[in-house]
Amino acid sequence: MAAFSQDDHRHMARALRLAEQGLYTSDPNPRVGCVLACGATLLGEGFHRRAGEAHAEVNALFAASEHARGATAYVTLEPCSHTGRTGPCARALVDAGVARVVVAMTDPNPQVSGRGVALLEAAGIRVEVGLMCEQAQRLNPGFIARMTRKRPFVRLKMAMSLDGRTAMKSGESQWITGPDARSHVQRLRARSSAILSGVESIIMDDSRLTLRAEQLGLYNAAEVAQRQPLRVIVDTHLRMPRAAACLREPGRTLVVTVDAENAGHAAEKRAALENAGAEVVTLAASAEGRVDLAALMAHLARAEEVNELLLETGATLAGAMLDAGLIDELWLFMAPTLLGTGARGLFALLGLERMAEQRRLQIHDIRAVGQDFRIIASPLATSAAGDTKVP
Repeated sequence: MAAFSQDDHRHMARALRLAEQGLYTSDPNPRVGCVLACGATLLGEGFHRRAGEAHAEVNALFAASEHARGATAYVTLEPCSHTGRTGPCARALVDAGVARVVVAMTDPNPQVSGRGVALLEAAGIRVEVGLMCEQAQRLNPGFIARMTRKRPFVRLKMAMSLDGRTAMKSGESQWITGPDARSHVQRLRARSSAILSGVESIIMDDSRLTLRAEQLGLYNAAEVAQRQPLRVIVDTHLRMPRAAACLREPGRTLVVTVDAENAGHAAEKRAALENAGAEVVTLAASAEGRVDLAALMAHLARAEEVNELLLETGATLAGAMLDAGLIDELWLFMAPTLLGTGARGLFALLGLERMAEQRRLQIHDIRAVGQDFRIIASPLATSAAGDTKVP
C-alpha cells in the first residue's frame, strides 16, 4: 500500500465528511465525496447529492475550474467509468488534467470494479487506492451489500422496555420511548431505501411508515422528507386493510404475498388492495407456505434498488428475519420502564432449549438518547458446536 502523507489523510477525511452530506438524499446511488487539492491547498470540493444530478468529482472539478490541472483528486469511491444518467467521472478527471487520484475504496460492483482505476492509469494518471477504506465502507453498507451479496443491508429497529417488552398484551405500544429516540428513528428511515413491516403490525398499529419533517431534527428536514422510503408489507394471506393509513401517504407501498394458486387467494383481494393504492407483488412461497424472505430481499435489491432496508415490525417477522440470517444490524431503543410479564417480547424465536442455542450479539455502541438508551449490535454467527464468531 502507498505511503500517504498528512495532507492526504486530511483531504480524504474532508472528502468523507462531504460524502456524509448525501446520507439522506443520494439513494439509490452511493454517498460519495471528492476534494481537489495541491499539497495543503484546497482547490475545490463536492459531493453527490441525489441520483440524476452531478457526481462528486464533477462538482469538485467545477469548483476548482482551471486549477484542477496538475492537482490531486481525493475520492471516497472509485470514479465511475460508464455512462449512466451522467457521464463517466473517470473521463472527466482525465479531461481536467489531474495528475494523481487517491481513492478510498474500489467500486463494489464486480462488473465495474477496477475499470475506473484502469481508465485513469491508461491516461497516465497516478492512482493510489485504500486510504481510509474502512471509513468509506461504513458510509455505504447498503450499496456494498446490494452489489456484492445481491440483497440490502438490513437494519432492525425496535423500542423496548427495560424488561425487554415491545408492547402490552393488547398490542398497545405508543409510546414506549421518548421524542429524542423517535427523532433517531426518523433519521434511520430517512437514510433507508425502504421500510419493511409485517401485516400484523399494520393491523395493530395502523403505522404510516413515513418520514415526518417535524421529527427529523435536521436543518434540511423539509428537503429530506420529500423522498419517502418505499414501504414494504409482508402479507402472506392478503389481510392488509384497504383503509390502512400507509396507503394514503405519499410514496409507494408494496404488499408482498405468495403465489395465488398455492395460497388460494381470491383475485378480488388483490384488486381491492390495488384500487386502494397498493402495489401487490407475488413471490414463490417458502416450504412453510409463507413469503420467502430471502427471495424478498433479492427482489428488493434487483427490482427496487434497495440499498438499506429498515425493519420495523413485531416479534414474528423480526424472529423470522433473524432465523433466516437476514439481519445485519440491530438498533434497540430501551426505555426506563417495565411492561410486565404479559407484555409482548422482542423476537418470536422457537426451539431454543439449550444455552448452546442462544443467539448472541456483538454490541458496538451503547449511549443515552434523551431519557432512553440506544444499543447498536449485530448478530454473531453460531457454529454447530454452539461457538460464536463474527460473520
